Amino acid sequence: MDTGGNARSPELQDTLAALALFADIPAPELDAIAHTLEERYFGEGERILREGFSGSGFFIILEGEASARVNGNEVNRLGRGDFFGEISVLLGEPPSADVVAVRPLRCAVLAAPQLEDFVVSHPRVAYRLLQAEGRKLRNATRWRS
Repeated sequence: MDTGGNARSPELQDTLAALALFADIPAPELDAIAHTLEERYFGEGERILREGFSGSGFFIILEGEASARVNGNEVNRLGRGDFFGEISVLLGEPPSADVVAVRPLRCAVLAAPQLEDFVVSHPRVAYRLLQAEGRKLRNATRWRS
């Protein structure tokens, strides 16, 4: 059940501060980041992204668990602090996987058109994003060999 909307909980800044992606970001910058994100909620079993269809944004998991599935097969389990949707947005291509809520999911979401300005404006976050992408690529390469 997606409640959508622009709801922002008062503790969003504190929640973000506890995630690796936003570690050591100064409070004023973190506050600005919190105000650019929208909180969204998804019920168990709800599909957030659909493989082969247009993506809708960059999702950061604040609470809950999701499954990334390719051709119906789970390829990754995602939890607090993990994110998804960024590759689709950055490349302007449809998502390469379904992402489905395994348990109720609370996400911070950045709309697709805002991602480029976001990463340019927050270089420390962009660097951590690149590190995470490097880890994903390394793990995918290991998985295939």
